[in-house]
Amino acid sequence: MRTALMPDAICDSSTLIHLAGIGRLDLLCSYHQNILIPPAVWTEVVSLGRDRTGVQEVSDAYHMGWIRVVAPQNQILINGFLGVVHAGEAEAIVLAIERQPIVIFLDDGDARRLAARYGLKKSGIIGILIRAKNDGIISSLQKELDRLTKEGHMWIHDGIYHEALRRVGEE
Repeated sequence: MRTALMPDAICDSSTLIHLAGIGRLDLLCSYHQNILIPPAVWTEVVSLGRDRTGVQEVSDAYHMGWIRVVAPQNQILINGFLGVVHAGEAEAIVLAIERQPIVIFLDDGDARRLAARYGLKKSGIIGILIRAKNDGIISSLQKELDRLTKEGHMWIHDGIYHEALRRVGEE
């Protein structure tokens, strides 16, 4: 089910890997015309991914044209961020500063704080799943969160888990 598409979004590695891990990578293209990823994210997920979760799904989405690799220009800013976040997150944040997308998808706390310092609208996997639940694309947020922890190997803080369920009326 496709809703009215919003402009481009920028995504980091963990969002791609974990959504692919539960078979929900398609949620990104349900909402956005394009998902832009920087070269460091492509390298982490696809080039170095080997047989890990997300490699085939992200590669397929790239070949279908809804994931695009776009390089940020400000290498000085990227280098400055590397002491705080990983290369994929640094490039994604700089790309978002340069492009001003509708949203940047980040799950790491340090990366989210850094993005907030630059006034970037951010979301994460749980935010994507909450939206999908509210739009009727998924039937149970709890089921998807449980799959994230078991199949997607993502750690979710208990407080965040319960707050997400509360927000959609499942707790």
